[in-house]
Amino acid sequence: MSVFVKFETPKELSDKAYTLAEMARDTGKIKKGTNEVTKIVERGEAAMIIMAVDVNPPEILAHMPALCKERNIPFVYVPSKVELGKSIGLEKPTASIAIVDAGKGKALVEEIAKAVSALKN
Repeated sequence: MSVFVKFETPKELSDKAYTLAEMARDTGKIKKGTNEVTKIVERGEAAMIIMAVDVNPPEILAHMPALCKERNIPFVYVPSKVELGKSIGLEKPTASIAIVDAGKGKALVEEIAKAVSALKN
């Protein structure tokens, strides 16, 4: 578990995040990889950020929570970069993705954001 994660995401919430990634891949728009995700967050264009906990070294994503908070963009952690990659149709793992347009997953973005907010409080 990364030292930068302040809470452990419950499995049910992680599963919803993977589902959201799949929905956005199929009906919306996503960006993948930490550099692209950082640019999207800096521009304030993301609906939600999904990051993998098992990224090594963890410093790769260390800046992301503060940047998301600054831009008021919700974010959630999932346990596996391999599963995150698979959820967006990649054969390679990915450390993070930005949901730019959730497509049919808009309600799921709101549901995940509320659940994560409740966990942090």
